[in-house]
Amino acid sequence: MSYLKFDKNLLINLDQSLPKEMLRTNQAGAYLCTTLVGCNTRKQHGLLVIPIPELGNKPHVLLSSLDETVIQHGAPFRLGIHRYQGGVYSPNGHKYVREFECESIPKLTYRVGGVILTKEKVFISHENRILIRYTLVEAHSATTLRFNPFLAFRESNSLCVANDTINREIIPVENGIGTCLYKGFPTLYMQFSHKATWVDDPNWYNGIEYVKDLERGVPYCEDLWVPGYFEVPIRKGESIIFSAGISEVKPRSLKKMYETEIASRTPRSSFFNSLKNSAKQFYIKESDNMYIISGFPWGSILARNTFMSLPGLTLAIDHRADFEKIMDTGIRALTQFMATGEPSQRIHGIELPDIPLWATWAVQQYAKNEGFDRARELYTEFITTAVDYILEGKHPNLFVNEDTGLLSTNGADSPVSWMNANHNGHPIIPRSGYLVEFNALWYNALMFGASLLEGNEALAERRQAWLAEAEKMKQPFIDMFLNDSGYLYDYVDGRYSSPDVRPNMAVAIGLDHSPLDRRQRKGVLDVVTRELLTPKGLRTLSPKSYGYRPLYLGSPEERELAMHQGPARPWLMGFYAEAYLKVFGLSGVSYIDRMLIGFEDEMTEGCIGSLSQLYDGNPPYRGRGAISHATNVAEVLRTIRLIKRFNQD
Repeated sequence: MSYLKFDKNLLINLDQSLPKEMLRTNQAGAYLCTTLVGCNTRKQHGLLVIPIPELGNKPHVLLSSLDETVIQHGAPFRLGIHRYQGGVYSPNGHKYVREFECESIPKLTYRVGGVILTKEKVFISHENRILIRYTLVEAHSATTLRFNPFLAFRESNSLCVANDTINREIIPVENGIGTCLYKGFPTLYMQFSHKATWVDDPNWYNGIEYVKDLERGVPYCEDLWVPGYFEVPIRKGESIIFSAGISEVKPRSLKKMYETEIASRTPRSSFFNSLKNSAKQFYIKESDNMYIISGFPWGSILARNTFMSLPGLTLAIDHRADFEKIMDTGIRALTQFMATGEPSQRIHGIELPDIPLWATWAVQQYAKNEGFDRARELYTEFITTAVDYILEGKHPNLFVNEDTGLLSTNGADSPVSWMNANHNGHPIIPRSGYLVEFNALWYNALMFGASLLEGNEALAERRQAWLAEAEKMKQPFIDMFLNDSGYLYDYVDGRYSSPDVRPNMAVAIGLDHSPLDRRQRKGVLDVVTRELLTPKGLRTLSPKSYGYRPLYLGSPEERELAMHQGPARPWLMGFYAEAYLKVFGLSGVSYIDRMLIGFEDEMTEGCIGSLSQLYDGNPPYRGRGAISHATNVAEVLRTIRLIKRFNQD
């Protein structure tokens, strides 16, 4: 039995099936994303969504959907489904759905009278091409399939409006057509493995609604262009393959292309394998560079998310080579910024003050997984450069206090930490001055850096200087952040110490090197467990704190105001788990293992097989925001690996 499987009773109930989405990427920035039954509920949904370098490298929806119709004895049975203005669904193809399963690839089974038809989708790795295989499992009479392509040709966050400026030209190609609606876009080629008849029947389909955008209070209605339809006869037991891409393909090659692609898939046969598949979907390879995209269906290449998620997305699934490639790309961008002050054009936010700290933490995870000797060989120069860069006060917004050794930053006017929600250009949470996780990461970086330089006689003096700096800041850290209630202030700015109970203190107690002793860590851990822990990670604010807003709902403004005021973040579970195991040792393994059940439950919710960006802070802890988020998948994977190693030891 498939780990990810849904039956007819759920699928034909749109209230239950439409919230469930599926995502596939090509590890080059393109993706397909829709609901299990194929009804698009977001403007970012589509069968072929690709970045277009000539248009700013943003994702663009070319092929929004492909409506299938089964024709027998001249009678059409339409399998597609769209929502139109007024909440009307047409056609109602979901009523023919019998099963959806997703072990190696997504497979949807339809039953129309005596006809049983399966549909399987696969995205070709590192190529902007989707293949859909249709197999006629059962039929008692001659059957023809009709396909209506719904075209958008627009940026994924925009909407299409019916217009007279589109290019209606149809380019005949082998077993299909090519078309390009607007200048500047690539030509979309739609072809079949079998001979297909194209029929011109151009129409705008007006008033298609995206219910998720309606719920989010953003524009949600568009018009899509359908230039005509294909017809392909199909026999019982026969399979035909549809291809949509930005280059022509030889139809006879589609069968081999399809089979080669599915042979490389890891079956989604367990919680771990589902997350492993999800992890690889965040990879982006561009020539000699590799990146991590922050999430889908919207997201970009962000420096902080890259370094925070890199260990979990690579090392936790035994992809050491991918860690090294992505880290090398990130190091080049960060080193360039440290040397010249020029930010990267591809990795956004490389200039933020905590980036060298998170990059150092990522290297530390590599050293723990792959050995210090290899880490020294690859990363000693970078770590030396990064630590000295901070220590010498070269970062424009990171300052070392000469007396205490603590780090401060200016975040009053622009967000500087991962809690970066803003309103009218100003931080909603003005975390400025001395931030608790910045200083915990700094102490950890000094101590790890010293460990990395151990035995290096040429750098022995520098190592001692780093150890002295760490020792200098140890007591000031405790004096500044640890309060009488036993938890850590979130930030201290001048005479103001933020009393809000926030999860950044979990980072401070979860790092390998902490200024806090075991007793102090346990005290902080108790507060985090009592006030922040949920089955979906740690809340961003305690329910006891002023301004708690657990639900990420409403208009864009309301959601921005709530983002870090209560909703839970799964990625924080990685640091919580490390802190818990540091305090309780082997006896804490079963507890952390039980906490993972809350994340396994999400494999059949939201984006199946992945984790959402955030979850409501109150029951039933619904997933919100981006449907698949890199840092969350990464840190849950790292937690699974952490437990496994504890059990092995």
